[in-house]
Amino acid sequence: MSTEIDHAHLAAQTGGDTSLARELLDLFAGQCGSLVPKILDPALPAADRADAAHTLRGSAAGIGAPRVAAACETLEAGLRVTGSAAPDALAVLTAAAEAAVAEIGRRG
Repeated sequence: MSTEIDHAHLAAQTGGDTSLARELLDLFAGQCGSLVPKILDPALPAADRADAAHTLRGSAAGIGAPRVAAACETLEAGLRVTGSAAPDALAVLTAAAEAAVAEIGRRG
């Protein structure tokens, strides 16, 4: 089974504090729920979508969710440079975020 969250990275970031790690994971899952729809919404201005991708990328990098971070980085760059996001990049973000949130839920 592949993992979406690098738990060694998260432990290093939290100094091994499992309560803090759980809190950060819960916050990240909430951010996925609020920011991914914004990133996916073509009706929003590209700059707003890029800002949402940037925010989620930072959170993903902080907790050790590399697939989400990489997808957000790709989308942010595209939105800032061309004003649009490639459909395949949006699909990658959606899948990565769903997988990360599911893993967080399983570890409850």
